[in-house]
Parts: sequence; C-alpha cells; structure tokens
Amino acid sequence: MNEQRPRREADPPQPQRRAEMRVRPTGPIVPSANVSGNALMCVIAIMSFLACLTLGGVSMVRATAQSWQSQISREITIQVKPDDNLDMEKALADARDLALTFSGTTGGSIIDRAATARLLEPWLGGGLDLDELPVPRLVVITIDENNPPDFAAMRQALTEMIPQAFLDDHRTWVDRLVTMANTTAMIGSGVLTLVFSAMVLTVVFATRGALSGNRHIVEVLHFVGAEAGFVASEFQKHFLRISLKGAGAGGLLAALSFAIASFWQSQTLATPETDQATALFGTFSIGYTGYLGIFAIILVIALLTTLTARLTVMRTIYEIDLIRSDPGRTDTFQG
Repeated sequence: MNEQRPRREADPPQPQRRAEMRVRPTGPIVPSANVSGNALMCVIAIMSFLACLTLGGVSMVRATAQSWQSQISREITIQVKPDDNLDMEKALADARDLALTFSGTTGGSIIDRAATARLLEPWLGGGLDLDELPVPRLVVITIDENNPPDFAAMRQALTEMIPQAFLDDHRTWVDRLVTMANTTAMIGSGVLTLVFSAMVLTVVFATRGALSGNRHIVEVLHFVGAEAGFVASEFQKHFLRISLKGAGAGGLLAALSFAIASFWQSQTLATPETDQATALFGTFSIGYTGYLGIFAIILVIALLTTLTARLTVMRTIYEIDLIRSDPGRTDTFQG
C-alpha cells in the first residue's frame, strides 16, 4: 500500500508590493531659458564684443606708437650735400668714422647710390642719374637709447671737418611723435572708457529689466517663507550663467577676429595693402596682454551682472516687505 505523502501546507499569500513612489524631479526655481534671459545674453555678448575690440585697438595703437618712437630714437642721420669740390664717397666715410668716435654710437652705414635712388623713386620715378641731380647723400648712425651721444659736440665736429654735412638727430620728429602717441593713446583710452561705461549701464539695465519680468517668482518664494539670501543666491546663479555665456561668446568672437586679422596679415606680407596697413596700424597681433585683457573684461561683466541681480532681488524683497507692512500701500499695490 502506497504510503500517502503528507500534504504540504499551502504557502501563505504574498502581500502585494506597493508601487515605488517616484518623486517628480524638481525644476529650477528660476527658469533656465526664457525670452528675457536670451535677450540679456545677446546684449551682454554684443557689449562684450565691442569692449574687447576697443581694448585690442587701444593696445595696438599704443604698441605701434611705441615702436615708431623707438625706431626713430635709435638712429640719427648725417646728411652730406653735394659740392663741386667735394669727394662725396670720401666725405661720407669720414662723416661715419667721425660719428663712431663718440661714445653712445653703436654702428653706422652709408646709404649707397642705388638705395638713394630707390628712396626717391616714388617721387621722381625710376632710372635716376644722381650725378645730374643735386641729391644729398645720407649716413645712418645707430645710437644707444639709454646712453645717447653728445649731439651738440658731434654736430660741431662735423661742421668743422665737413662743412657740407648736417646732423639730424630727429629730436623734432621724436617730440612730435611722442605728442601724437600720447594724444592717440588718450583718445583710445577715452573711447574705451565710453564703451565700458555704456557696457556697464546696458548690462545693469538689461539685468534689472530681466528681473522685473520674474518679479512674481520673487514674490511667491518670499511669501512661502524663503529667506532673502536664498532667493538672491538662486537668481544670481541664474544670471551668472547667462553673463558667462554672453560675455564668453563676445570675448571669444573678438579674440578670434584679432587672430584671423593677424593670420591674414602674416599671409599677405610684401603687398601694397598690407604694407600700408602695417605702417599705419602696426601688426594686428595684440599679444598675451591683450588676450588677458579680454579675459578680464569677461570676468568683470560676469561679476557686474551677478552683483546687479543680487542687489535688484534684495531691493525687490525690501519693497515687498514695505508693501505688506503698510496696508495703504498694499491696497494701492493690489489696485
């Protein structure tokens, strides 16, 4: 007889598991992208681009003016006028040797006949015969800028040795160039100040305008008990991101413009257009100091926008508290 197996007790029913509660991800307190934010970003980018361009232009003008001044102050010129009883080549060599005897001179070279003809070619045309024209010849003497020679003594010695020689120390040109360079630098600095002031005012008013459109958010957060510092920190984080994007885009575009201009200039050397542009504006490279200035402008714009946002929020909360504490103002506000 088959043994009956003991009946296994039925397993107790498993309790139904509760569905996992899913918390809806919280959104940012301040909308990450809205019309006001996009408009503010565009305004910041434009003003940053203009400010960076102006800064680069001023640095280029100053560098070019300093280069002009340095090139002129490093050289003096001895001009020997032609004369029937004068051996021009010997007079040029004597003038150079005499000038090199003075302390403060570092070298000298005689401008030969071919180089002199090339200097006069733009005005008198090619194929010049210098023997038929009373053209003076030049001797270029290089001097030490930090320890220049005694120009008065050199001029007197040249006059006694070679009456037809005349020493030009370029002092008049240097003084005029220094005045022009200082004037140009002052004008550039003034333009930079105006552009930067316009940028500051534009960023401040644009930030305040963007915050006025989000005033209801500040009111709701303040009414539910959020502290003023918390609300201000949320808004300043939002506007810091906007300002960094806008200022970074404008500064990057300005730096890219200078880099492209410098590359174009390096690729088109020895052409009339590039030579004229280089002679007038110098090189379009702003150097590492210019790029540091662009980076500094980006930081200043970001900090300015953030500070403006914080102050505006704090002032808005202060006005809300005043309205709530004064029933008369509350009725007026509601109306």
